[in-house]
Amino acid sequence: MMFPDEMLKKSSELTEKWEDEVRRAIAKSPDQKARFSTVSDLEIKRLYTPQDIAQMDFGRDIGVPGEFPFLRGNQATGYRGRYWTFRMFSGMGSAQDTNARWHMLLREGQTGLSTAFDFPTLMGYDSDSPKARGECGRCGVAIDTLDDFLTLIDGIPLDKVTTSMTINPPATALWAMYCAAADLKGVPLAKIGGTIQNDMLKEFIAQKTFMCPPEPSVRLISDTVEFGTKHVPKWNTISISGYHIREAGSTAVQELAFTLRDGIEYVDDVIQRKGLDVDAFAPRLSFFFNAHIDFFEEICKMRAARRIWAKVMRDRFGAKNPRSWWMRFHTQTAGCSLTAQQPYNNVVRTDIEALAAVLGGTQSLHTNSLDEVLCLPSDHAVEIALRTQQIIAEETGAAHTIDPLAGSYFVESLTNEMEAGAWEYIEKIDAMGGMRAAIDKGFPQLEIADAAYHFQQQIEAGEKVMVGVNRYVTNNQPEIPVVDIDERVEQEQIARLQAVKRSRDGRAVRRDLDDLKAACKSGANVMPLCIAAVKDRATVQEICDVYREVFGEYRDPGLY
Repeated sequence: MMFPDEMLKKSSELTEKWEDEVRRAIAKSPDQKARFSTVSDLEIKRLYTPQDIAQMDFGRDIGVPGEFPFLRGNQATGYRGRYWTFRMFSGMGSAQDTNARWHMLLREGQTGLSTAFDFPTLMGYDSDSPKARGECGRCGVAIDTLDDFLTLIDGIPLDKVTTSMTINPPATALWAMYCAAADLKGVPLAKIGGTIQNDMLKEFIAQKTFMCPPEPSVRLISDTVEFGTKHVPKWNTISISGYHIREAGSTAVQELAFTLRDGIEYVDDVIQRKGLDVDAFAPRLSFFFNAHIDFFEEICKMRAARRIWAKVMRDRFGAKNPRSWWMRFHTQTAGCSLTAQQPYNNVVRTDIEALAAVLGGTQSLHTNSLDEVLCLPSDHAVEIALRTQQIIAEETGAAHTIDPLAGSYFVESLTNEMEAGAWEYIEKIDAMGGMRAAIDKGFPQLEIADAAYHFQQQIEAGEKVMVGVNRYVTNNQPEIPVVDIDERVEQEQIARLQAVKRSRDGRAVRRDLDDLKAACKSGANVMPLCIAAVKDRATVQEICDVYREVFGEYRDPGLY
């Protein structure tokens, strides 16, 4: 901002007089808390003034939307040109069940699709595996073969609707199915758009759905980036995710720092392993953040994220294309803020978190349903969650102007504080030799565990409040209809899978898998071979078993 000296002097004088008044007020009515802090426990002062941002330069540190350092957003016109993508996370039971939910949401005004897979699929196992029993379709959709995938996308115009897939270890297999399905439907790969999460580093740090060790896992990710850059130019081949880091108990600063340092790790690997120019692939990198319940902290986190990433891409990697400097991100409201106690309070929480995401400048948003803490969301709860976004977009005026909180002494000061904290973590991880080395040392895992433990202590001591959990507790629990996945879903899924295995050309599948194994050993890109394999009806597990055989299986050192 670079305030004139006279203004800073006046601000100081007024603040001193105000502090005298505060002391008198506190003597009569003490503060409700001895210390005020964010959910992440960053201390919050009573008042912020021009002195808190006196060293800021508007052009250098804040700027205008669409210009470096992109603090105020990537697009010059913000949401006035178009709203963020309404992208509700959906997946349940069979491919047919999820397809029906997708069509319902599109009819109700959703503008992008997002896929939750069941746990066996997430871990790279087929529905008929002994390791999958009892889990088929329970936390998302079960996908074993290309036939399932064709059912999933039935009636969906792949060249008009973008689809996000929350899949990590088997990302190559599921993306191969999407590409194969598009080809079979006559849609060129150059015209399909969407995102695969495909972020394994955060799995080792937080979510723990892993398959192979970090090094080959990152190699497979670089394969997808290379293939997408050359053949699927509208696809985001990675969604670098802080969401699950936050769900595991991290602070906002840790989520910010570890997510961006993961991004640095991937960019480094693609450049070194594949020899791609950074500007060839960086514009298609995307990110995924958590919108937690602390309204201002979340807004500041998202603003700081854009500014840090712009500096990283321009100054660290030498990217010349301004699009490479953009941080594009999806946001999901915080699952860990939902409570089973008084579940209708979750509607309010989701609304506040969604508004924070919008004011933080998200490009895409999922709003959690009130019953997600209890079960897969019902149609009714999903509709309320979607309407939450539509009300924010159409009724509140929050999208009328760009970055409306810019210039707030508090917001700019907190944004600066979060950026400084994130840089400190990034520099520590650099000194360790990068994120893979830091993971091997257990550094991010322990930092998150400590933060989660500290927050839980604060909840139990009443220092932090969760309404209905440790304050305003009642015994009157409303009846919430629970969505249940019938056992027949598993039986029918296994029957379909076994029918595919009986009818396919077994020799072709074996040849495809042998070719994939050879590529894994030679370092060749696996994506063309995965596409060929799924077209011949190789299953998700068969592809992943090749990876497990060649690369080995990862065991979390913290569990053994």
